[in-house]
Amino acid sequence: MKHRALGALTLIALATLAAATLTPLLWMVSLSLMPAGEATALPPRLLPSPPTLANYAELFSRLPLARALLNSVLLASAATVLGLVSNSLAGYAFAKLRFRGRDALARGMLAALVIPGQVAMLPLFLMTKQMGLVNTYAGVLVPSLASIFGIFLVRQYVTGIPDALLDAARLDGAGELRVFTAVVLPLCRPVLVTLATFTFLGAWNDFLWPLVVLGDERLQPLPVALASLLGEHAQDVELLMAGSVLTVLPVVALFVALQRHYLRGILTGSLRG
Repeated sequence: MKHRALGALTLIALATLAAATLTPLLWMVSLSLMPAGEATALPPRLLPSPPTLANYAELFSRLPLARALLNSVLLASAATVLGLVSNSLAGYAFAKLRFRGRDALARGMLAALVIPGQVAMLPLFLMTKQMGLVNTYAGVLVPSLASIFGIFLVRQYVTGIPDALLDAARLDGAGELRVFTAVVLPLCRPVLVTLATFTFLGAWNDFLWPLVVLGDERLQPLPVALASLLGEHAQDVELLMAGSVLTVLPVVALFVALQRHYLRGILTGSLRG
C-alpha cells in the first residue's frame, strides 16, 4: 500500500513538473497566434480569440527569414558533423590510446571546463581575424572544431568498451583507423546521437558568436536575424513570440525524434563514468 501511494505521489510530482515546463512553451505558441495588441490586454488572455497566422506572415514580409533559417540549418549541421568527427576521434584517443602526457592533458582540459566561454571569446575572435575568417561561415564554425565536454562524453563511453575486442581486431590486421571506424563507432551510436543533439542545439541557439563574427546580414542565422525585432518592434509581443516559435520548433522536433537514443547515451555514459 505504501509503495502504491509513493508511486502515485511520484507520478503526480512528475506530471506537475512536466506541466510547469510545458506551460511557457504553450503560452508562447498561444501569444504568437493572437491578433496585434491582444497579448498586452488586461486581464491577460490565455487563448487567442480568434487565432491568426498574421504574425507569421508579417515576420516573413519584414525579415529574410527563409534565408536566415537556411543559414541556421547549414551552420548547425556543419557544426554537428565537425564536432562528431573531432570529438569522437579525441575521445577514443583519450580512452584507449597510450601516449605521453595523456592524463595530465586530460586533467588540464577538465579544469578548463570551469572557464566561461565568454572569457575565451576575445582571443578566439583575434585568432579568427588573423586567419581571415571574419564574416565567413568558417569563422562561425571554428569553436565547433573541438569541445571539451564532447571529448569527455565520448571518452567515458569508449572506456567501457572491452580492450579485448579492439585487440582482436588488431590481431586480424586492422589498423587503428579501421578499429575506430569498424568497431568503436558502431558501438558508440547512443553517445554519438547524444553528442550530435547537444551540438546541434548549441549551434542552433548560438547568438553571441555569430553576432560577433558575421557582419553581413545575408549570412546571419535565425537568432541573430530575429534580434533585430527587439529594437524595431519591441512592443509587438505577438510578433516576437512568433519569431520565438520559429526558433524553438525545429529543435523541439529534433529532440522528440532522437530522445530514445539521447536518453540511452546519457544514462549509459553516466553509469560507465
